[in-house]
Amino acid sequence: MQAALDFFSVFLFFIAFKIYGIYVATTVGIITSGLQAIIYRFLKKQWDYKQIITFAIFAVFGSMTLYFHNPIFVKWKPTIIFWIFAIIILFSHFFMQKTIMQRLLESAFEKHQPSAHEIWKHLNVAWALFFITLGSINLYIAYHYSNDAWVNFKFYGILGAIFFFSVLQSLYLAKHMQEKK
Repeated sequence: MQAALDFFSVFLFFIAFKIYGIYVATTVGIITSGLQAIIYRFLKKQWDYKQIITFAIFAVFGSMTLYFHNPIFVKWKPTIIFWIFAIIILFSHFFMQKTIMQRLLESAFEKHQPSAHEIWKHLNVAWALFFITLGSINLYIAYHYSNDAWVNFKFYGILGAIFFFSVLQSLYLAKHMQEKK
């Protein structure tokens, strides 16, 4: 359900862009990302900080896009979010006993766990590098291609890359699983 809620805003942004253009899509994105945070809070009785960060950045940069009538600000939004996530992931890597990836994923494994703490550290660094790279690619496309190409990349490219990297992560973890004692 969480994944569907996360992608719903991206889907509505994509549809609004295709029908009405970047400025209506930006407004739709701001509203739906705010609604995502509220719906999650209502359903789970807690705030999802990832959604709060996303909404705050979307509200600031989306508002700048609307005010200055310049789409470059909203195009920066994915990069800023990805780079913030990379910083948080790297912070956990160096300054916390358990990495963010371990905290996020270990509850999904009830009977099996990766065999060593180093596995989680490798996975943590891989996600940080992935987010840094994806943010950089987003900026390249934002500055070198049309709004239409950027929105297509945002919808197909980013979602596809996250899905593909998640599959790779699952294969990596499966290779290092052992029965919990």
